[in-house]
Amino acid sequence: MENQTAITQEILRLKRDRKAVILAHNYQVPEVQDVADFTGDSLGLSQAAAETDVDLIVFCGVHFMAETASILCPDKTVLLPDLEAGCSLAATITADELRQWKAAHPAAVVVSYVNTTAEVKAESDYCCTSANAAKVVQAVPPDREILFLPDLYLGDYVARVTGRKNIRVWPGECHVHAGIRPSHFEEALRLHPDAEEIFIHPECGCTTNCMTFAQEAPGMQDRIHILSTSGMIRRSKASPALKFIVATETGILYPLQKGNPDKAFVPLKEDAVCEYMKRITLEKVLWSLKETVFQVKVPEDIATSARIAIHRMLELA
Repeated sequence: MENQTAITQEILRLKRDRKAVILAHNYQVPEVQDVADFTGDSLGLSQAAAETDVDLIVFCGVHFMAETASILCPDKTVLLPDLEAGCSLAATITADELRQWKAAHPAAVVVSYVNTTAEVKAESDYCCTSANAAKVVQAVPPDREILFLPDLYLGDYVARVTGRKNIRVWPGECHVHAGIRPSHFEEALRLHPDAEEIFIHPECGCTTNCMTFAQEAPGMQDRIHILSTSGMIRRSKASPALKFIVATETGILYPLQKGNPDKAFVPLKEDAVCEYMKRITLEKVLWSLKETVFQVKVPEDIATSARIAIHRMLELA
């Protein structure tokens, strides 16, 4: 603990001296979240960074998030403390694969989840988040076919809530969220019958089953909420409920509990842990600040095209 305190103090000192800002995703380990200037979801963090006047950003998240920060903050230096912090979902589709898919459907509109590489974003018409994916899809003319990527479960959820029939979904998945299955949902309800609300991230493998269950089971419709991580944090503060079941990566439990010390949050699946998110440690944050490593810089030609897709999304907000 003494060592952790010393590392934390040194990080805070270096952050001041270097006029840096630290961003931490909601899935980061608690001690990394605690040294951050901003915590939240990937796009929200990049937007927050873009509004600051600092020149140096340390992004405690995964690679595609640092790329998004570079796209939105082209004049700032963006660091990722561990280059091996990748994303199993973003890795499910490459720019070449997207180009081939587009060639097979030349009239389609491409909607890409932000959990994609910069090169994939650059090949897209719109980006979206888990919170606004349905809104983005609804903004596309109903007669236009949509290629939605890369998350299968988010795509199925969007198709269901929008009623869109002409939407093709790429068969990608986050290994953590895909592993949260209907059986885990049923077991969590059995173990925690007193949980007044259930938060489910739309990337989860149990999402559509839970939506059906909510419609068919008496009293469940008001208890089940399909939410992004930021949506979970907002709902937890606004809700009068005192106990929640949470279906997403377990890192979210820390900011939920920190913001609501009088409420209880239990994971729907206790081992829903992202190995890539957990690669970022306090020691690596300190090293990143000391040695200015590792810089993530998106080439301007790719960044320019990707920025268009992101801004189209933001214009719908």
